[in-house]
Amino acid sequence: MPIIRINKYLAESGVSSRRKSEEYIQQGRVAVNDKIILDFSQKIDTENDIVTLDGEKIKPKKNIYLLLNKPKGYITTVSDERNRATVLDLVKVKERIYPVGRLDYDTTGLLFLTNDGDFSQLLTHPANRVPREYEVKLDKPLIDKDKIKLLDGVRLDGKPGKFLKITFRGKKDKKNVIISCEEGRNRFVKRMFGRLGYTVIELNRINYAGIYLDVPVGKSRILSLQEVELIRKKYSN
Repeated sequence: MPIIRINKYLAESGVSSRRKSEEYIQQGRVAVNDKIILDFSQKIDTENDIVTLDGEKIKPKKNIYLLLNKPKGYITTVSDERNRATVLDLVKVKERIYPVGRLDYDTTGLLFLTNDGDFSQLLTHPANRVPREYEVKLDKPLIDKDKIKLLDGVRLDGKPGKFLKITFRGKKDKKNVIISCEEGRNRFVKRMFGRLGYTVIELNRINYAGIYLDVPVGKSRILSLQEVELIRKKYSN
């Protein structure tokens, strides 16, 4: 039985932010089963309790979890001041959703979209060390000593960064590699290679949090409840 705090319930129902929801509670505008609630830490039964704001019943928000195969030429934001196409133009859902993390304008591949803030935080928080895997096309062959450096670690912005694994697509093909990392810093993969004098020509994310990209370019699918719960159990602290 899902039991959560009233302030979290209000926020996840799309009423407002958690902080604003707490203000509503303190103002005596929120009731549970016709009883005014002033303690925003009080827990409720989301399946059986009736929650109202200013007398109007609050309907639980339906959480949406999508996996999108992002094409080139789309930005990973909800809107764009320059009216460029965004990843939201590729999905058709009634609920308000947003991307989990970012992929560059010219970077392709697996992108999650959701309206679950806790799920997004789980995937993107550095402390959770959620793995990502990318296909990378370089402007020149990756030599062995640089491969070792990338695995041992190089410094970006004064902080260490490294790849967990690097494999070549073929024995004689050193320009096309597959890398895995636990980093979500801005343009991390491109800057890591750039640090050693390589330019990333193409970058495609094929795996995030153990979920593999399995839809055509520009298409999306709903994550199964099993996939969502597996991610939660594996990476929650």
